[in-house]
Amino acid sequence: MTKPPSYPDWLKGEFGQLVDDLDLEPQRKRLLRSRWLDQVAWLEGKAGRSRNRYYALRLTTLVGALLVPALATLDPADGTAKNVVRVATWIVGLVVATSAAIEGFFHYGDRWRTYRRTAELLKTEGWLYLQLSGRYSANGATHADVYPVFALRVEELIQADVDTYLTKVAAEDAEMRKEHGSEASDGDRQRRKEATPAE
Repeated sequence: MTKPPSYPDWLKGEFGQLVDDLDLEPQRKRLLRSRWLDQVAWLEGKAGRSRNRYYALRLTTLVGALLVPALATLDPADGTAKNVVRVATWIVGLVVATSAAIEGFFHYGDRWRTYRRTAELLKTEGWLYLQLSGRYSANGATHADVYPVFALRVEELIQADVDTYLTKVAAEDAEMRKEHGSEASDGDRQRRKEATPAE
């Protein structure tokens, strides 16, 4: 029995067939596939992986956080059992801290929501274009007529996603510097001053 395709692969197949059926010149069909469809499939794949990692780390943290107090309250009379409980408590606590630290560093939950949002926006835009509805529903408009509008909208959505990502990275970098007390060096401050236009 063959394994069913992943959701991103299924999407590529379904949307790919719809793109093939459009009355567009071959170059525009290739562009639709390489810029819009590949981006949708990539985002869907990244969203799924980020969601799975987020759930695994959060579940590990939550279950472990419940186990630590339960283990800590155990008070076996046997010295060997007492040592086993102590070691088990330490290991579970370490796993909880590691899991929380990994999620705190990689932000899989935030990534999942960002990828998911952008993928859904791109899919919605694609459906509107394919069905010639919404902004693409001008009287008698064809897919060829409104293709430039669709291509521009796809680029705007991708750019907004990139801007969101870069803004988060910059904010996290600033937060990390603030937490560790790392200030900009004199050379960094001088370069910024020189790059700022005089008022």
